Amino acid sequence: MDAVLLLALGLLAQNLGLSLGVPGLRRPSTLFPWRRAPTLSRVRRAWVIPPISVSENQKRLPYLLVQIKSDKQELGSVIYSIQGPGVDEEPQGMFSIDKFTGKVFLNDMLDREKTDRFRLKAFALDLGGSTLEEPTDLEIVVVDQNDNRPVFRQEVFTGQVLEGAIPGTFVTRAEAMDADDPETDNAALRYSILEQGSPQLFSIDEHTGEIRTVQVGLDREVVAVYNLTLQVADMSGDGLTATASAIITLEDVNDNAPEFTSDEFFMETTEAVSGVDVGWLEVEDRDLPGSPNWAARFTILEGDPNGHFAIRTDPKTNEGVLSVVKPLDYESCDQYDLKVMVQNEAPLHAAAPRAERGQARVSVQVHDVNEAPVFQENPLRTSLPEGAAPGTPVTTFSARDPDTQQLQRLSYSKDYDPEDWLQVDGATGQVQTQRVLSPASPFLKDGWYRAIILVHDNASPPCTATGTLSIEILEVNDHAPALSPPSGSLCSEPDQGSGLLLGAIDEDLPPHGAPFHFQLSPKIPELARNWSLSQINMSHTRLRLRHQVQEGLHHLSLLLRDSGQPPQQREQILNVTVCRCSQDGACLPGASALRAGAAGISLGTLVIILASIILLLLLSLPVALLARFRQQSWDKGLLQGLQDDLRDNILNYDEQGGGEEDQDAYDISQLRHPTELAALSAPLGRPPLRRDAPFGRARPPPPRALPSSPADIVDFINGGLEAADSDLSVPPYDTALIYDYEGDGSVAGTLSSILSSLDDEDQDYSCLQDWGPRFARLADLYGPH
Repeated sequence: MDAVLLLALGLLAQNLGLSLGVPGLRRPSTLFPWRRAPTLSRVRRAWVIPPISVSENQKRLPYLLVQIKSDKQELGSVIYSIQGPGVDEEPQGMFSIDKFTGKVFLNDMLDREKTDRFRLKAFALDLGGSTLEEPTDLEIVVVDQNDNRPVFRQEVFTGQVLEGAIPGTFVTRAEAMDADDPETDNAALRYSILEQGSPQLFSIDEHTGEIRTVQVGLDREVVAVYNLTLQVADMSGDGLTATASAIITLEDVNDNAPEFTSDEFFMETTEAVSGVDVGWLEVEDRDLPGSPNWAARFTILEGDPNGHFAIRTDPKTNEGVLSVVKPLDYESCDQYDLKVMVQNEAPLHAAAPRAERGQARVSVQVHDVNEAPVFQENPLRTSLPEGAAPGTPVTTFSARDPDTQQLQRLSYSKDYDPEDWLQVDGATGQVQTQRVLSPASPFLKDGWYRAIILVHDNASPPCTATGTLSIEILEVNDHAPALSPPSGSLCSEPDQGSGLLLGAIDEDLPPHGAPFHFQLSPKIPELARNWSLSQINMSHTRLRLRHQVQEGLHHLSLLLRDSGQPPQQREQILNVTVCRCSQDGACLPGASALRAGAAGISLGTLVIILASIILLLLLSLPVALLARFRQQSWDKGLLQGLQDDLRDNILNYDEQGGGEEDQDAYDISQLRHPTELAALSAPLGRPPLRRDAPFGRARPPPPRALPSSPADIVDFINGGLEAADSDLSVPPYDTALIYDYEGDGSVAGTLSSILSSLDDEDQDYSCLQDWGPRFARLADLYGPH
C-alpha cells in the first residue's frame, strides 16, 4: 500500500515539475524511459511502458493508473487511445484514457479471483489520424487482497475406524480451498479441531487435514459415533476461518462373547412327534445386532446321544429354538438333561474377555401319549408258489404296541387286497389264501402281488398303523411242453431235403421251460430204426429218416421234457407225411403222400371236432323246441281269434237250398288235411303259356309239399307268397298286363253308376238289413234311422 502511494506521489511530482528533495536530481522520467535528461543528452525515442500494479477492490474511483506520452509532437497535438480486455472487450468499461493527455484511469473495482491481469494495446496518432508511434503493450497487474474465506470441500466428512484401534490409525481427511492467490499468505490454510468431546481421542494435521486416533479407548459398545467440529483458517491460521463437521463411526469387532441369561432352562414335550419346537434359550450379546459378531450359534454338548434334538437361531431375537427332530419315546426315556453352548458365527477377538455364561443346562420332560402300533417288519416280503390252494398260510404280519405301560389289544384287517385273495386273522395277523390267484391277474406286477394290512389298538381314540405286504408268486413247473407244429412232411429219400424242424412251447416261465429235450418214444423201439432226432438249440430239434420208408402218413410218438424242477414231460403223436420230393426238397404235387397228409387228422383233433358237433346239437335242441312251442301258441291264438268272427264253414251258394242256415255245406277240414288232394296238384302235361309273361324265363319251380297238420297252414301260405314273389316266370307287379279284347255289346251294366251320386245321402243302405246278420252292423251305421 505504501509503494502505491509513493508511486502516485512521484507521478504527481513529475506533472508539477517538482523535485523530491534529492540534491542534484531533476524530476524523474519513469513514464518516459526513452527520454534522457536534457542536461545530459537527447532522449532515445521508444514506445515502452512497464507493467502497472493496482490493488483489487480499489474504492477511490476513477483511479489514475498511469500517463503515457509521445515526444514526436507537442502536447495537445497527439491523440491517445487504448484497446483490449476491460476497454472494448469484456469486461468493458473497466479502463479509460484521456485522449489528449494520455492519462489511463481505473473506472471499476477489480477482482483478482476473476481476472488477475489485463493486457492492453496503446496507440498514439496525430491530429490528422496518422500513426505517430507503433502500438505498444500496456499490462495491468491486479494485486491480491485477502478478500476470500477458505471453504471446506464438503460440509460433513465421514470416516470409519475399528473399535480398539491403536493410536495413529488413519480415520479420514478434511480438505478445504481458498480463492485467494496461492502464492501469498492469503491462501495459506491451517486445520484444527474445535470440538470433539472428552477425552481427546482424535487429532488433525494442520497442514494436510488428516484425522487420526491419538490414544486407546475406542469402544463401540460405549460410544458408537463421534462428532467432530473442524476449522480451517487462511493467513497461516490468523486470517479468515470456516468450519465443518466430521462424523466418525466405530466399526464393530467381536469383543463381546454371547452369554445365556440363565444357567438352567426347563421345558416339556410329548413323545412320538417330530418337527416341533420345545422352547427358547435366551442369550445376550453387546456386539452390533445383525452382524456375525452378534449372531449366536448353539451346540448340544451332552445329553442327546441319539440326536433327538436340534437348536436353531432365531434371526430376529438371536434366541436359540430347541426342537425335536426325531420322535421321542416315553417308555425309553422320560427326561433329557442337555448341556448346551453358545458362540458367535465370527471368531472372538483375541483381546475379548471370556464369557461367564457361555454354557447352560436344559431339562426336557417327556409326556406319555398313545402311540400307533408298529409292525415288526414293514414292508414285509414273502413268497408263495403259484396255484396255491385256498387256506395256504402266507405269513404272520404281526405288530407290537410301543405303549408298554398301557394294556391294549391289537386287531388286524385288510385295507387293500384288489383280488380279494387273502384272509387276515384279526387277532394274530396271520395271513392265508382264501382262493386260487389267477396267474393272469392284472394286479400281478413282475410276479409280485401287493396288499396293505392295518393294525389298530383299542385305546381312546384308537391309533392305526399301515403295513405293506409284498408276495412274490413263484413260478411252478405245472405245464409240460407241447410240439409245435404237431405235423409235417419229409422226403422219402433220406438224402433229400433238410428234414423236419420241430419245436416246443411251454406255458411256464423260465427257468421251467427251455431247454427242451426231444426223444423218440422208448416204448416203441422200432421208431429209432427208421427215424432220428438231432438237437439244434434249446427249443428246436430236427427229424430225419435213417433210410427210405413207405410213402404216406406215419404216426410217431415223441417224448418231450422241459428243464423245470421237477421236470414235466409229455408223450405226443407227431403226424409225418412221407412223400416223393423234387430236387429242392419239396413234395411233388399229386403224390399219394400229400393225399394222405390232407386226410391225416390226429385222434385228438378228431375227438375235439366230434365233441364240438355234439355240443352244438345239444345247444340247438332246446332253442328249436322253444321256437316250436312259441309257434304253436301263436297259431292257436290266431285260429282262436278267427273262430270268434268266422264260422268254420264255406257256404256253396250255387247249390239248391242251403243258404246261410245250411250248415252241411263244404267242409273246410279238407284244407287242413290236403294230403288227399296231393295227386290232384300234380301238373298234367306242359303248363299253359301265359301271354302276359315275358319269354325266355326260367321254368317255374316244382310244386311244394302240402302241409301235414293244421298248424302248418300259416307257414304254407307264407311259403307260397315267397315263392310267388321270387317266381321268375311271371312279370313284376308294375309290368303292364295284356288283356284280351272282349268286344262290344256287353250285357253287364257300366260301373260308372257307382260314382253317380255326389254324397252319401243319395245312397240307400236299407237293403243291408236283408243281407243277413253279417251286414246288420253296416245297416245300423249307414241305414236310415
